[in-house]
Amino acid sequence: MHLIITDAWLARSRAIHLSGARLVLSVVTLSLVLMFMAAGLYHWVFLKGAREGWPVIGSLVKLMVRGEFEQRDRFMRENIDAMARKLGEMQAKLVQLEALGERVSGLAGVNPADIRGTPGRGGALVSGRPLTMEELQATLAELDKLTDQRTDLMTVMESRLFDQKIKKLMVPTQLPVSNGVMGSAFGWRIDPFTGRSALHTGLDFPSAPGTPILAAAGGVVVTQEFHPEYGNMIEIDHGNDLITRYAHASRVFVKKGDLIRRGQKVAEVGTTGRSTGPHLHFEVLVQGVPQDPQKFLMAGQRHPGPVVAQAAAVSATAPTVPAHR
Repeated sequence: MHLIITDAWLARSRAIHLSGARLVLSVVTLSLVLMFMAAGLYHWVFLKGAREGWPVIGSLVKLMVRGEFEQRDRFMRENIDAMARKLGEMQAKLVQLEALGERVSGLAGVNPADIRGTPGRGGALVSGRPLTMEELQATLAELDKLTDQRTDLMTVMESRLFDQKIKKLMVPTQLPVSNGVMGSAFGWRIDPFTGRSALHTGLDFPSAPGTPILAAAGGVVVTQEFHPEYGNMIEIDHGNDLITRYAHASRVFVKKGDLIRRGQKVAEVGTTGRSTGPHLHFEVLVQGVPQDPQKFLMAGQRHPGPVVAQAAAVSATAPTVPAHR
């Protein structure tokens, strides 16, 4: 392609030869320049018309803005509806949790009304119209308050149940020797040394020397000594004025002040002190008064709570005599 360019008086001329590649490049360049010019002009005219309120351009701006607002409102409404459905599911689960908490509180001996203070409310979030953001925020605030109340209730129940577990562990209901074979029972009997009637203040468990002696409950060692009658003796304090005594041991593995857990090996069976053969002499004392340990070992497994109260009642009538062998 040849282009001839001349001036106005045709005095000068210039010929330009465009090949195929140059022609395509020129067309593309010209097109881009025209597009940028058109875009700039459109932008300038549109902005100027929007600022000065030209009728046609003003209407276009309103339509565009209104469409954008409608799209944004629709997006927000969809999100609010989704949040409302999720909130309804959370409220339903909270109702189930509240019912479960009230059932457990009965086991823990806690009145839920004493913790809540105000009646709980819940249920699925059902509405015949779309919720506003303010209503959704108010519902979330109420749900947060109910959650705090349930947390308080669960915390108190956890504390009560933990206390009950500790009390159970502190009541001597576990056999102090694994074989569980019992010899002389608690009560009056013929003394093997004097041949006269005497009160046997504990239970005897005949066992081979070296048989492990286990703590009947958790507690603290308050006595570990050699006694003329009890031989190697251990006393463990379980709280509530309740003490267990383990006598005639051959070896002792704890000392005064040690913290003992239920079932812990504290000594080994022997025949030290006033004894006719290897056995464990096991006593339970409430407020210093010997009680029948069998009541704890048997009844304690069925009713761990009232055992101490029962033993305390028995102690009012139980006599006190010098400790036996």
